[in-house]
Amino acid sequence: MIQNAPTTKPGPDKRFVVLVGLMGSGKTSIGRRISDATGLAFVDTDEEVVKAAGCPIPEIFARFGEEEFRKGERRVIQRILEGAPAVIATGGGSFMDADTRTAIAEHGVTIWLRADLDTLVERTQRKNTRPLLRDGNPREILARLMEERYPIYGKADIIIDVGAEHADQTTKRTLDKLDAFRKQGQ
Repeated sequence: MIQNAPTTKPGPDKRFVVLVGLMGSGKTSIGRRISDATGLAFVDTDEEVVKAAGCPIPEIFARFGEEEFRKGERRVIQRILEGAPAVIATGGGSFMDADTRTAIAEHGVTIWLRADLDTLVERTQRKNTRPLLRDGNPREILARLMEERYPIYGKADIIIDVGAEHADQTTKRTLDKLDAFRKQGQ
């Protein structure tokens, strides 16, 4: 007699670790370090969207608009979640989509890397590849995005405040909270 496969979620050490937060919060940097520490693969959804679209994100925004970018991002995240567990750095707006939040919650632990406005402004000035910051004052745009997105990011399983400390220290704090979170679920 063949038994049905279990319908429970994967064990706590096999679930996805999904980083959310605004641009400049450190999702890629911290995500790569978590990947190294856990042995899970690292996936950056922005990089995966670029591969799928065959062009850089600023070009996607310019040619097709933010709405089409978000649709592609949603499809990419769903595809990633259907694969092997990994550490995922999401785009800043992806967690705003209710369907994406639900899919992520079904497959993994969400960690919000929360940064203050000064930190975000300082970090985002390092790159000129952020389409949402090109049309206006970056500080004002980031402040508006914080107001819109922080209540939604607050739905994450774990919140980590990030700032001036070295990324290794932030990673250690994140791993400690992740470990504690997983132990609570056992």
